[in-house]
Amino acid sequence: MHAVILAGGKGVRLRPYTTALPKPLVPIGDQHAILEIVMRQLAAAGFKTVTLAIGHLGHIIRAYVGNGSQWGLRVGYAVEDSPLGTMGPLLTMQDRLPEHFLVMNGDILTDLDFAGVLKHHEGSGAPLTIATYARQVKIDFGVLTTEAGSITGFQEKPSIDYRVSMGVYGVSRSALAKYTPGLPLGFDELVLDLLAAKTPPSSYDFGGYWLDIGRPDDYDRANSEFATNRSVLMPFETTGAALSVAELPIPAARTAQDDVEAPATAGTESDGRAA
Repeated sequence: MHAVILAGGKGVRLRPYTTALPKPLVPIGDQHAILEIVMRQLAAAGFKTVTLAIGHLGHIIRAYVGNGSQWGLRVGYAVEDSPLGTMGPLLTMQDRLPEHFLVMNGDILTDLDFAGVLKHHEGSGAPLTIATYARQVKIDFGVLTTEAGSITGFQEKPSIDYRVSMGVYGVSRSALAKYTPGLPLGFDELVLDLLAAKTPPSSYDFGGYWLDIGRPDDYDRANSEFATNRSVLMPFETTGAALSVAELPIPAARTAQDDVEAPATAGTESDGRAA
């Protein structure tokens, strides 16, 4: 199984943390970067190869991850020299990807079964599968329905239930076939195009633990809850420790090698990303 991790965003909402560190390397708890947790989860789920799509501060991610062997993975890189949207980086590497693969943002803390998402996708026949999560918004006002100047309905402080994208997807290469590599492609555009073509995405509904640490509130919550939820998020944990964020070697600048390498197949070294 193969996964693509989108790890090139600037992490604007998490500044000043992301001024010096790329968002996927911000620390969770006292020991781990979020990207390390994701890598270890993927390896435990049976994934063998990963492509990291990197851009902003990508040289630091490369220094931290290397070839992925510390987690039993083979890691390759794809460089995003300009913003390509959520799905745009996939277009530059689609001829090097398997028919079905997992795509995820590099800033998600969850106990989602990543292998389960991909297996569901393969069995669904849909070009895209979206992992979804239930959210609820409480309206703090009485909500009125009006028609022709008259009140026709009233609800006192109702709640609105809806499902959101978790930033984890099962993707088939057929979903990307009509788009031009090198041009931006957003998740919203892809979904709307699939709906218009009457080839709707499949939904993988999830009710476990999920935080988007790109949101400051979720990041604070992730750190406050990590010790409690560690056994759920990392049930596979062993004594082998990866390089901690505090030990991270940070090069002075983006290297020329980062700029010129072409997108690589998983298991080779290169650079890229969005989110």
